[in-house]
Parts: sequence; structure tokens; C-alpha cells
Amino acid sequence: MNTEIKEKRKKGFLNIVAKPKIGFLGVGWIGRNRMESIAKSGLVEIMGIADPSRELVQKAKELAPRAVGFSNLKEMLSLELDGIVIATPSAMHAEQAIIALENKLAVFCQKPLGRNAKETTMVIQAARTANRLLGVDLSYRYLKGMQRIKSILDNGDLGKIFAANIVFHNAYGPDKPWFYDPRLSGGGCVIDLGIHLIDLLLWLFKNPRVDTVSSRLFSQGNILIDHNEAVEDFASSRIDLSNGTSVNMTCSWKISAGCNAVIEASFYGTHGAVSVKNINGSFYDFKAERYNGTAVEVLSEPPDDWGPRAALRWSEMLVKNNGFNEEISDLANVASVLDRIYLNDEEIHENT
Repeated sequence: MNTEIKEKRKKGFLNIVAKPKIGFLGVGWIGRNRMESIAKSGLVEIMGIADPSRELVQKAKELAPRAVGFSNLKEMLSLELDGIVIATPSAMHAEQAIIALENKLAVFCQKPLGRNAKETTMVIQAARTANRLLGVDLSYRYLKGMQRIKSILDNGDLGKIFAANIVFHNAYGPDKPWFYDPRLSGGGCVIDLGIHLIDLLLWLFKNPRVDTVSSRLFSQGNILIDHNEAVEDFASSRIDLSNGTSVNMTCSWKISAGCNAVIEASFYGTHGAVSVKNINGSFYDFKAERYNGTAVEVLSEPPDDWGPRAALRWSEMLVKNNGFNEEISDLANVASVLDRIYLNDEEIHENT
């Protein structure tokens, strides 16, 4: 909210609360999807849309007729905005987010925030320095079932959690060429899909220390030795947490799964287990269950409109307080684990 409006409110000239003004950078499928949800919420005013494609800008303007169209971020910065939503290719995220933050804009960014831990940390530090709100679209946290599981784990109802199995297999691969260039994407299925799994894991366990990571990455059936030369389409990792939990993670693109997707996060404790799994290969429908021996308790079922909740939470926070939120710092740990999956702990130690 700009200084003039704040001063008028203090003096009693305004009886209504002015909505934050935001812009959208990148309005392909995911950017436009998030725009639609945010526009419907009525929490903010969408004032700018920037994309190199004039056709995409015009299509997005159907959702926000008052918005001004631009071809790039620099042009859109001419507007007086409070925040920006970034949905561009991964290689651009860190640089664009930092530019926006240095211009005192709050940022909501598609994952990954950066292609590696270094870039991710730079963005987080820029948000801290600017004292601006930073959010990332790690939306699986907002599944109803995942929220239930978070509460169960926080309460210690399952006793000691000693094992976890986290999976994200996609029968399709991305349709944009930049996903397959490691310089642009930062990696393959691990940074595209595995990032959700690692984020859930560390979030559920309150950001524990990660003791060891071992991994094996494949590209078209062959072991991938240098992830700077190609991207992985299958990855398997073993992750050991400081709390004693042993985690198996697998993720893939274009695998023969017999359905569109296989997505699972299961946690096993001394007093039972909990699990979230997608239903019938769906990317959107999930069921959460709690197990005690052979007994099953259903925690949640569809319908559940969880997809836009991360973006809506950022919008709600923007309305209340545009300042830095320390919780975002945990994403540096997520990015560090991804780096360790790509390089393996042994190589990391050799380079430090």
C-alpha cells in the first residue's frame, strides 16, 4: 500500500481499506490459473500483466480487465505495485524475484525459487533485506489430508516416526523445451517434482537437520553421472534425518505407471501410520488415511480445492503485513537437500 494512502487513512480521509495492487509476470497455464483464483478472492487488485506473448497477455486480461499489459518485468515496474506473482521459466526466478524485492515489492514465485541452494539463499536474503513478503507455490502443504497429518505428527500421536516413503511419478514429461536444459531448469524430475516431496518432508518434521543423503539418477535408463550435461527422468534417494527417520524418495517423468501419476507421502511410527495418496492416477484428487494395524481411518477425501491455497495465503498475508516472513527461510534447507541429491554428500564434502 503506498505512502499517500497510508497518510490519508491516518487522517481519517479514507474509511475503506485500499487493496494491495499486484502484477503477474508470466501468464502461461499456471500463471493464469493462479491469477484466476486470486482475482476471484477479491483480496487484491490486479493492475499489471507482463509476458513476452501478447496473445497470453490479452487472454489474461479477460480475468483482470483493468490491468495494463506489458512485455517484461522492467516495463511493469513503472506501475506502483505492492507485490508481484512470478510464473516464468525456472532460470529466471531468482533474478526476477531479487529485482522485484529490491524495488520493494512482495513476491509470490512458482517453484523452484532458485535452481540451487545458492540462488535460493540469495532470494531469501533479498527479501529479508527489503523486509518484504516472499512466498513460493509449494501447494501440496495445503491438501486437507496433509494438514490433518501435520496435526497428528505435531501431537506425537504416532509415537516415534522411524520411516517414510515419498513418491511422485508422472507418466508424462514437461512440454516446454527449457525443462530439459539443466542450465535453464536446474535439473529434471527432482527439482520439478521431488521439490514438493522434500518440502513436505522438512515442513512436516519442522525443518530437522538432514544427516545423510544418497541418490542415484537416471536419464533414459542410464545412470546420469553429470547432471550439468543432461536432466534426470528417474531418481531414487535415501535421506536420513537427525530425528531418526529414514526416508525413501523416488520421482520420475515419463514412467510406465499404468496411470497419469502416482503420488504418495506415507509415515510410519511406533503407534501407527498415516498416508496421503492420489486416487486413480489423478493429479488433483487425494485421500488421506490413518492406519493402526489392519484398521483404517479416513482422514480426508475429495473434493478438495487445494491448488490455489498457497497463492491465496500469500494474498491474505499481503493484505495484513507486507513484511518479511521468517518461515520462508526454511526453503534454503529444501534447496540444500536437492543439491545433495544431485551431487551426493561425498561430492559435496569434496567441494567444501
